[in-house]
Amino acid sequence: MNISAVRGFRDVLPQESAIWQELEAQARRYLTAYGFAEIILPVVEKTELFARAIGETTDIVEKEMYTFTDRDDASLTLRPEGTASVIRAYIEHSLFHKEPVSKLFYIGPMFRRERPQKGRYRQFHQIGAEILGRDDPLIDAELLLLLHDLFTALQLTITIEVNSLGCTLCRPRHRESLRTFGESRLAALCANCQARLQRNPLRILDCKEPGCRQATADAPMLTAFLCPACGEHFDRVQAYLRQEQVCFSVNPRLVRGLDYYCRTSFEVLAQGLGAQNAVCGGGRYDGLVAQLGGPAVPGIGFAIGVERLVMLLQSHERQHLLHPDLFIAPLDERAETYAFSVAHRLRQEGYYIELDSSRRGLKAQMRRADKLGARYVLILGEQELAVGKGTIRDMQAKTDHPLAVDLTLPAQKMMESIQLKNI
Repeated sequence: MNISAVRGFRDVLPQESAIWQELEAQARRYLTAYGFAEIILPVVEKTELFARAIGETTDIVEKEMYTFTDRDDASLTLRPEGTASVIRAYIEHSLFHKEPVSKLFYIGPMFRRERPQKGRYRQFHQIGAEILGRDDPLIDAELLLLLHDLFTALQLTITIEVNSLGCTLCRPRHRESLRTFGESRLAALCANCQARLQRNPLRILDCKEPGCRQATADAPMLTAFLCPACGEHFDRVQAYLRQEQVCFSVNPRLVRGLDYYCRTSFEVLAQGLGAQNAVCGGGRYDGLVAQLGGPAVPGIGFAIGVERLVMLLQSHERQHLLHPDLFIAPLDERAETYAFSVAHRLRQEGYYIELDSSRRGLKAQMRRADKLGARYVLILGEQELAVGKGTIRDMQAKTDHPLAVDLTLPAQKMMESIQLKNI
């Protein structure tokens, strides 16, 4: 009997992993440009960390976490999100003593026992970033600008939605007003929203059930309850985004599913994913560091859902974002031996070289080069080697050019000569 993968877990095959690599490379590029440094976190944490950070009454903690008892009777959990782990590390290693502001990013798997569906798995991956130590609107806008730049580089059409969740001064008044409103419409709310009404009434605004959307159409929104400081903060965030011509919209129904968010919250929505179109979410969480035993340090961050974003990139027919710098097609055994040395020299210098077998005909090798998205193919055969020359085929221009192949040339010069022949 064949053994298959566990439900909700899956393999990422090479054709798709090439897109993952390109996505991660672009993310690292922009995160570094904005001053972030990578932190590599453990996959397992003490269960208490997530219970305290996320909230014991949330669906994640109550229903979705992978929790087990270790041999020393400690309760451990596979991390369901990254922010709590970053803050645990920030406190444990006293990073607040080393730098007044910490900009950290992480890339890795998370685990939640949700119902598997298209683009959502029980092991999923996130690219996340956190800024600890600043609470000004400029840094909020900078984080959103980073996301705008990254998704623009990925050539995706996105919408950024923003909202303010207020602070400990203005939020309680809205919470009470919303609870009173919800109780007056209780019969029209779904079972989940009826339960949420007492624990976290803000979440009834986030329900996707048509009946709940209709019942809460005229619900009181937090923007009407913002204190002067929160109102000014939110106005300045929007002003910075307009200054840099970032397209965004204010969505007063936008709330975050975790208890620790305050003030600026946001989501990035992408075209082409249907109803489940959110590829990134985040916001400000000024009280979370203190809640986990650290100093009163403000924070803001985001998490990008890798699987959903890769699915979108695939739909744009970007099957190979990582293309070979050169594809070498040997036509006989002697040429294959020579090509082996050429490929080795270039690979030593970091070039991505694909070397095929002379047992395959030239047409088959060309089809593979085209499938891999190679721009240049170096054709080596008996006649070429007899005169010390190979043939470079430009797959884009569909033209052939004779090219002298000199193994004594440095790899960079060799690649430059190939490209100069095709300008």
